[in-house]
Amino acid sequence: QVQLVESGGGLVQAGDSLRLSCAASKRASVSYDMAWFRQAPGKERDHVAAITVGGGSTYYSDSVKGRFTISSDNAKSTVYLQMNSLKPEDTAVYYCAAKEPSFFSHLGDRGRYRYWGQGTQVTVSS
Repeated sequence: QVQLVESGGGLVQAGDSLRLSCAASKRASVSYDMAWFRQAPGKERDHVAAITVGGGSTYYSDSVKGRFTISSDNAKSTVYLQMNSLKPEDTAVYYCAAKEPSFFSHLGDRGRYRYWGQGTQVTVSS
């Protein structure tokens, strides 16, 4: 069982930056593909960014491309999401997730992720 613990959420203003962290047990970042998803009230949980096992490749949703950056520190088994130029529409609960490595095209597929964190709230005011 992989444990994922997110941190770093908070209340910020539009245009500000935040960095989310996901601490993973059992060196998950070197064994699993890792990703961030987010869920706004009344909406589905959507993919934000993903990074392949060991940090080899990254994948972003169009809505955050150029503003968000996913990275991993394998020594700390921690995955980060650097969020810049935040917008009110980025407001959501952000979840860290892990899955067994597979095809690159699977990175954005929520159903393939087996392990999930408890989520951290990000609120962006206008």
